Amino acid sequence: MSELKYKRVLLKLSGEALAGEKKFGIDQDTVWSLCDKIKEIVEMGAQVSIVVGAGNFWRGARNGEYMERTTADYMGMLATAMNALSLQDSLESKGVYTRVQTAIEMREVAEPYIKRKAIKHLEKGRVVIFACGTGNPYFTTDTAAALRAAEIEAEVILLGKSIDAVYSADPKLDPTATKYERLTYLDVLNQDLKVMDSTSTALCRDNNIPLLVFGIDDPENIVRAIKGEKIGTIIED
Repeated sequence: MSELKYKRVLLKLSGEALAGEKKFGIDQDTVWSLCDKIKEIVEMGAQVSIVVGAGNFWRGARNGEYMERTTADYMGMLATAMNALSLQDSLESKGVYTRVQTAIEMREVAEPYIKRKAIKHLEKGRVVIFACGTGNPYFTTDTAAALRAAEIEAEVILLGKSIDAVYSADPKLDPTATKYERLTYLDVLNQDLKVMDSTSTALCRDNNIPLLVFGIDDPENIVRAIKGEKIGTIIED
C-alpha cells in the first residue's frame, strides 16, 4: 500500500492496445499481459477504473467520412463494449472482481453507468470498466476518460500510448523530435500536441486532473506509473 503514489486512478486504454501486433481485433495474449499488471496494482491497494477505446474495431470519426457521423459514432460506442467485456472476462479469469458500466443501456450484459455505484465498486476493490464513451456522438473516448475521472474524483489519468511519452513531433517520422518530461495543459493546447483532443484536455485542466502519458507496449509501465516512477510525460498545471 505504501508503494502507491496514486490510490484511485483511471487507466485509459486505446482499442489498439488490445490488438497487439495483430493491429485488429483482440489479441488474447496481449489482453492477459495487461490484466496481469492491472491485477498487480489492485493487489497493491489501488482503486482502478478503465476507459477503453474501439480503434481495433472501428473509428467513428474516420468511418464517418463515408456514412452519417452519429451512426458511425454509435457503432464505435458499441465496439468499446466488446473490448470492455473482453477485459472483464480476462480480469475475472485471474480472480479480479470487475464491473462493466455502459453509457448506453444494455442491461443484459452490463450495468448502466451510475456514479455512486461506480465509486462503491471501487471502494470494494472491484475494477470498473466504463464502456460506450460518454453515450453521445462527436465525443471521443478521451473525453469519456476525462469526464469519468472528474466524476469519480480520480487522482490521475494514466494514458497508455504506443509511444513512450509526449514529443514535439511524431518521433517515428522526425528523429529530431523533442521528448517532454513535464508539460502544462496550456502547453498541450497551444502547441496542438495531440495528446488528447482539445475538449478532453480542457476538461482535465478545468478539473485539475493530472495526466501521465506512457508507453503501453510494456505493460509493466502501468505498475511503474502508479508507483510514481519517472516514466513518460506528466501533464498538469
